[in-house]
Amino acid sequence: MRPRTWVLVLAAVFAVLQLANVSGRDTPDSKNYLSYALSLRGDSKREAAAATIAYACAGKASIALRAQKVDVVRFHAPSPTRRVQETCRAAEWRGVDARLRAGQTGGHTVPFMPERFMRIFEARPGYPVFLVPFLTLLGVKWGLWAAGVVVAVAGGVLAFLILRTLSVPLPLALTGQALFYVLPCGTTAMRPMTEGLLLALTLAAVWGCALVLHGRRERAGLWLVGGSLLALFTVKHSQALFLGLCLAAAGAVIAVRAWRRGRAPGRGVVALGVVGCCGLAGTLLLARVLHYPSGSESLQDLLTGHFARPDRVRPWPEFLHLQVNFWVEWLRRQLWEPLFLVALATGAWGALRGRRVFGGFLLAAAFTGILTQAGHPDITIWGGRLIVLAWLLPVVGVPLLLERLGRGTVPVPAQGHADRAHSMR
Repeated sequence: MRPRTWVLVLAAVFAVLQLANVSGRDTPDSKNYLSYALSLRGDSKREAAAATIAYACAGKASIALRAQKVDVVRFHAPSPTRRVQETCRAAEWRGVDARLRAGQTGGHTVPFMPERFMRIFEARPGYPVFLVPFLTLLGVKWGLWAAGVVVAVAGGVLAFLILRTLSVPLPLALTGQALFYVLPCGTTAMRPMTEGLLLALTLAAVWGCALVLHGRRERAGLWLVGGSLLALFTVKHSQALFLGLCLAAAGAVIAVRAWRRGRAPGRGVVALGVVGCCGLAGTLLLARVLHYPSGSESLQDLLTGHFARPDRVRPWPEFLHLQVNFWVEWLRRQLWEPLFLVALATGAWGALRGRRVFGGFLLAAAFTGILTQAGHPDITIWGGRLIVLAWLLPVVGVPLLLERLGRGTVPVPAQGHADRAHSMR
């Protein structure tokens, strides 16, 4: 079969498997994105609230029913679906009605939380805009599911394209696509949250780096990196900030390392560093012009339990104290179940062993997951979704390592020779 056929087969298998769990993937934040999208579609506040609450409560009821069916004591009890839905709807409407009567009617989101908290989601229109056509054509339940499938499949395809641009053999490129689906990337991308788009757009930026450094399509690659940074700003501007910062840092480190060895760093490295700097500066400027919530506001949100308590007088010392506690506990849990650490080490080895320049930019993109987690040191956030971008390192790095091991000690060709070899394939 042709390569594209294999890619489509893997994507189709992944999509079919996702039918096992159509509802119950949402989190409390999913309500904010869904109500935003419904508002963009033209629904009124109460219409958006009704549809969003119905979806969220149906998800809770589905989880409760599945849990009861395997409960060794209560598996024969009556279905809890109706009770859970009624309790959930009453609780959600109680809070929404109170805030609407208090005049919290601005913006696109339904007021599920205090206004200061909702402003954070008002600054993230990218994902709701992405959802609108799916919700319009398929309704809420199947629209959110289909949107998750599309963005998750896109992430796997992008991993494949990155590896093929690096001239990795077809089976190993397909391995990268499969790894995206079976590692937490695929699970997280399927959730009705921004992380799926963040993963896909970050992979698009990494593909741009590969095109610049190995694909002989420097201009297209640079446009792809810049466009990804701009799109990330609309989805979650902190990710655009982190990715721009990390790409700029990677370009600077690689360039300095080359100069210290008496060699030129290469035009592509410098160009990618410049694009990263522009993304960093542009994000800071646009966020200020648009009056987006600042870092200090996000910090107060974290330390006050979503503004349920008074603002902290000295937030930064408390934040640093929390950082230390968080990473100690995080490391303890990782050492207990070290799959993630082993995957990161293996991916870094594969990325830096044969293609150090590209590997440096891949490492930088994956490091944005660490920065995102560091910005929200909350050990109670389920599923490791904040740090999920770090999984991109093994997704791309492990196939590179397997290629290296498969070739034994044969050195990787220089860029010019690699480009000529690629053009002859």
